Amino acid sequence: MELPAANRRHNAAGCLRCSAGSGAAGAVPPEDVVRQALEQERTRLRLAAGLPEIRHFRRPQERPFVASERDRVTILVGGLTWKHEALFRAVFQGNGYRCETLPNPDVVSFELGKQHGNHGQCNPAYFTIGSLIQFLRKLESQGMSRQEIIDRYVLFTAGSCGPCRFGMYEAEYRYALRNAGFEGFRVLLFQQTDGIFAATGEPGLKFTVNFGMGMLNALMLGDVMHDVIYQIRPFETKPGEADRVFKEAMDGLCTTLRDRTPFEFMRDGPEWLTRRVADKPAIRNTLSVLLKIVDHLYGKEHREALAACCDRLDSIEVDRTRVKPVVKITGEFWAQTTEGDGNFRMFEFLEQEGAQVLVEPVSTWVAYMVHLARLDIATRARLGVKVSRKNALLLDASEALWAHLYHRVVAKLGGLAHRLAPQDELARLAHPFYHRLTRGGEGYMEVGKNVYYSVNRLCHMVLALKPFGCMPSTQSDGVQSAVTSRFPEMIFLPIETSGEGEANAHSRVQMALGEAKVRARAEFEAVLKTTGKRLEDIQEYVSRHAELRRPLYVVPHHRGVAGTAAQFVLHVNDLINRERRFRWAVRGAEPHRQTI
Repeated sequence: MELPAANRRHNAAGCLRCSAGSGAAGAVPPEDVVRQALEQERTRLRLAAGLPEIRHFRRPQERPFVASERDRVTILVGGLTWKHEALFRAVFQGNGYRCETLPNPDVVSFELGKQHGNHGQCNPAYFTIGSLIQFLRKLESQGMSRQEIIDRYVLFTAGSCGPCRFGMYEAEYRYALRNAGFEGFRVLLFQQTDGIFAATGEPGLKFTVNFGMGMLNALMLGDVMHDVIYQIRPFETKPGEADRVFKEAMDGLCTTLRDRTPFEFMRDGPEWLTRRVADKPAIRNTLSVLLKIVDHLYGKEHREALAACCDRLDSIEVDRTRVKPVVKITGEFWAQTTEGDGNFRMFEFLEQEGAQVLVEPVSTWVAYMVHLARLDIATRARLGVKVSRKNALLLDASEALWAHLYHRVVAKLGGLAHRLAPQDELARLAHPFYHRLTRGGEGYMEVGKNVYYSVNRLCHMVLALKPFGCMPSTQSDGVQSAVTSRFPEMIFLPIETSGEGEANAHSRVQMALGEAKVRARAEFEAVLKTTGKRLEDIQEYVSRHAELRRPLYVVPHHRGVAGTAAQFVLHVNDLINRERRFRWAVRGAEPHRQTI
């Protein structure tokens, strides 16, 4: 009997569906049947349309950086402030690596990056790769061949996935290097999501306890020192003195991180303890790790280095009666951190215009990443998903420990730097405008910082810096209009840095800064009026007390007052009044002299 045409066509197709359901030995699983049918249909449609065979992109295989190359291969670092980079270089060198920092990117770097890279990238990529190409060409001009450069240098940089172009930086770096004639130059990634214990997968860069704790110290010291110099320099009485002394202090910290003697348990530990655990490797190794961590955080060399740094900084003379508006910097990570042409030299410009800059530490971003992980677990738990209680407690402890370690460094370096903004508070303040679980870039922090610093009167103006077309920051800017309408007293200005248009950006900042100056002056006058004293009275008292002219003299914070000068006047007024009350008390306690 002849089969119908439909059945004949069905058999010609291979009868995948029937064979899958037949239950016979070797039957194709249903999911494989669907996958094969889809692939067959895609192939048929592609051939019918005359399209070529699809070749998917594969990440290039990087030539490994191996341990045998450590004594001749130099690791290049860049992308943060010069303070962070100098400290990171010291840690690398102290752990046996050759390391150099890339020059601070300038406009020429930006143009080189655009020339050799793809169009449509954000300017951090252009500035960074342009600076690298400039550095490599300088090596070439000094007599090194390109192959020598490729063999003897590697770039150490951040990498990540995510919703913006940052996830493509690694590929863009390689593309631009190939176009510039340095194909094969190695790019090592330090994944953002892996933190200080990231593993590159290559034995040439080994993350040990000493290296990890050294990097932790370098990061926090860089953050605090970065903050400190911007608190001192606007009030220095001798122009240039702050930068000179600060450079000496940084050199001292770098020397300690580079030359410090690593703690070795069997050599430096208590003899009675090392003798007992000598034949117990598990206990010995655990104690070794714990004591190395303690030595990095509380060791004698570390403490003496911080004390020497404080002594140097405290030799600068300052005048805190100068009225300056406080400008809080927020925005995209790179643009709010770099100190050169990448953000139109905005920090330098603000100080020249008479402002005090409140910079953002990298440690805030680390705290944000830990807090996001906490939010994930809490959200899953509310949705009824089973979560690990152990992981939740570990993240809670990690966030508290990170803040504790940072604030400890702040205290050891004189207590002048600002504390980390609390992540719970930032997320709470931002949530009505920007969902706390929205990812990408700084997430909820840009909105949260604007509200936090403005409502709590911790600054007179918020300046958000971001690359041109930065998607996460554009999302934040989209809701900032709702934020400013809800809090009309705040001064908020977003600035996009594209490598061009510097005059326009500076002009916009000047206009907003003019309003901030008026607000700072009005605040100062109001505070001075409440004291009942003249400015000359305050200055005369300060001239008689040298400690009040020291930069590391900590002025107590008065709620609702943003300006440093206003805070200082309130404190000096309290000191004057306290001294007067003491004199009156002493006079009242003196015995009356008898008159003859």
